[in-house]
Amino acid sequence: MRGSSAKSLDATLSAVSAVPGPSAAEVGTELFGVVEALDGAVAARRLLTDPSIETEGKRSLVAGIFGGKVGAATTSVLDAAVSGRWAAGRDLTDSLELAGVAAFTRSADAAGQGEELENELFEAGQVVHGSPELRQVVSDPSVAPERKASLLKDVFTGKVSDATLALLTQASVARTGSFERVLDRFSKQVAAREDRLIAVVRVAYELDDAERDRLAAALSSRYGRAIQLNTVVDPTVIGGIAVSVGDEVVDATMSTRLEAARRRIAG
Repeated sequence: MRGSSAKSLDATLSAVSAVPGPSAAEVGTELFGVVEALDGAVAARRLLTDPSIETEGKRSLVAGIFGGKVGAATTSVLDAAVSGRWAAGRDLTDSLELAGVAAFTRSADAAGQGEELENELFEAGQVVHGSPELRQVVSDPSVAPERKASLLKDVFTGKVSDATLALLTQASVARTGSFERVLDRFSKQVAAREDRLIAVVRVAYELDDAERDRLAAALSSRYGRAIQLNTVVDPTVIGGIAVSVGDEVVDATMSTRLEAARRRIAG
């Protein structure tokens, strides 16, 4: 998101940061509901992003659509959103979805569960990735969101926090890409609250605490930011380690070296 939309997103997220932590989860739930409603109301979305309409007119429209359906805190976030300038109608709803993620993150932080939320999102994503049947359902755009939500609830209730389940469910709607891409975007937003980067590490065996600490420290030193270390145990790695941080991938696995050697010999 660029230009005016990026500035408007910042203002919307700032409004979320003013929401008291204990009530932030409710705001997140309501914002996801608003996104669903506006996704199905193209005309309203166009009016709310029309630069020729005064801000007060847009706020009146919001009150007319959502009055009595969302609380005062959510209304304040919506007011901030419609007060901005958006390059496209979708930018508004995409930003409100991110605002919902920010609200659940704020709620988790207030409960001292921010790091738990990060870890659970990654681990739940691995569970989905490792289950062909589950992955197929949550990735299929023809499957109703209600069915996806029910399945995720059956799989993860009691195993993850309410905030994690809410973000998994919203990711399964796949508004802006596949389930896995959206979940990755949500995870990065959660990590960014403390200016942290996510490093996905593929190894042949589970790292112990000392190894994780050394690796996290080395990556933090390299990138100049705190690191959220997500580890994937992959027996095909054989030995060594593969690390991806954002778009950068450092692959020092034995399997990669062997494949490179095989290609050289074959060539």
